[in-house]
Amino acid sequence: MGTNTVVVTDANFEDVVVNSETPILVDFWAEWCGPCKMIAPVLEEIAVDLKGKLTIGKLDVDHNQSTAMAFGVMSIPTMMLFKGGQPVATIVGFQPKAQLVGKLMPHLSPVKVAA
Repeated sequence: MGTNTVVVTDANFEDVVVNSETPILVDFWAEWCGPCKMIAPVLEEIAVDLKGKLTIGKLDVDHNQSTAMAFGVMSIPTMMLFKGGQPVATIVGFQPKAQLVGKLMPHLSPVKVAA
């Protein structure tokens, strides 16, 4: 588990995701999932790049099945972007960083670029 991501569970889902001040990308993953392990470092980088604009949460589907089932997660990795407590985008499967960021950016506040 990375230092720039938050752990999401069935128990804390409402606090961490629904009540999040910033949009939060929840990564539904499992220990045995190869593509999940491949995308983990990519998500760590995105968490750093978009700090303050986006939170990244990791939900282990083996230990938190009710949340995964509630959102119809059938295959992993599935990443679901929540804004104001509601899912606004779903990305299934491994994605290269640029592609993943491209899918997230329309949902995030504009990033101010320093002159």
